[in-house]
Amino acid sequence: MNLSKNEVAVLSLLMGAGEMYGLEMVRKSEGKLKLGTIYITLSRMEEKGYATSRRELEAAVVVPRRLYRITGAGAKLYRAWIAAEDVFNSRLCGVQHE
Repeated sequence: MNLSKNEVAVLSLLMGAGEMYGLEMVRKSEGKLKLGTIYITLSRMEEKGYATSRRELEAAVVVPRRLYRITGAGAKLYRAWIAAEDVFNSRLCGVQHE
């Protein structure tokens, strides 16, 4: 399981959010995501099947924005990553779960 720190940050934001805009993710990431890399990261995540997007279809919007959401595969991968991180951290601290 090989996720970049940006992919982890995006998956974390999308897990409970439903849909989000790229700029919204940058704002809510508390400095973890940057405007210059968010759309590259999102594009790669779509190629890998971790996220999907759709164009906003509001008539009042001059330039339609993309809304992103996590896929089932992305959610499953994120949960596995969190579980692996928990095991790693517990072993690092000398606590082992049985």
